Amino acid sequence: MASAGGAEPERPHPKPFLIGVSGGTASGKSTVCEKIMELLGQNAVERRQRKVLILSQDSFYKVLTAEQKAKALKGQYNFDHPDAFDNDLMHTTLKNIVEGKTVEVPTYDFVTHSRLAETTVVYPADVVLFEGILVFYNQDIRDMFHLRLFVDTDSDVRLSRRVLRDMKRGRDLEQILTQYTTFVKPAFEEFCLPTKKYADVIIPRGVDNMVAINLIVQHIQDILNGDICKWQRGAVNGHARTYKRPFPEQAESSSVLAAGKRSHLESSSRPH
Repeated sequence: MASAGGAEPERPHPKPFLIGVSGGTASGKSTVCEKIMELLGQNAVERRQRKVLILSQDSFYKVLTAEQKAKALKGQYNFDHPDAFDNDLMHTTLKNIVEGKTVEVPTYDFVTHSRLAETTVVYPADVVLFEGILVFYNQDIRDMFHLRLFVDTDSDVRLSRRVLRDMKRGRDLEQILTQYTTFVKPAFEEFCLPTKKYADVIIPRGVDNMVAINLIVQHIQDILNGDICKWQRGAVNGHARTYKRPFPEQAESSSVLAAGKRSHLESSSRPH
């Protein structure tokens, strides 16, 4: 039925399945998310029509004062501490996303360490991947996820990736290594690594572990196809609850990942 103005009323969008993806710096979180998007064929879909989308915790860094920005440009500001993020804005944005609303997400410039005036419009989707080093640290945010993934990558590999990435951002090697030993590594051990226990699924070696990636993609595909009807974490006497299904036997060809059942996914083929 058309509205009074003659336009078709907008159909209510189902509440999305929210997946948190955590792990240390340069562990491959965003690469895992991008591979999932690729395998689901979502990269070729126009942004507004996508059923799956990726958001980054990095978009929610706080606006720095002049003094903080000066420290950041010298590599003396701790971006890996929980206080570096605007958790209130993050929580509000995710809450609106879970409610199926269109939201505006901040844009952060890592070269100037500034939140830009431009924002990114995010339209409702069926599945939302939210990745970041501390997405499981804040309980209010952690409890919003219907599935939690932790990308577990060797520390030496992460350091080498971090060095290459930051050098591309125009930083010198000495500053990168000083920042890593002073802030990044201690913060990982104090704030990020302890949240690994909240993960439903741990993915060793990140995107190289295609066994894990394919299981997760199959699970998301089931959600998109409507094959999983009871996936939401609900509240029972104020506590989070997960609807579980048994983890499939290894011999099953069409494996489905059970939300809420913690699994350590290890590929049978290792790089030499």
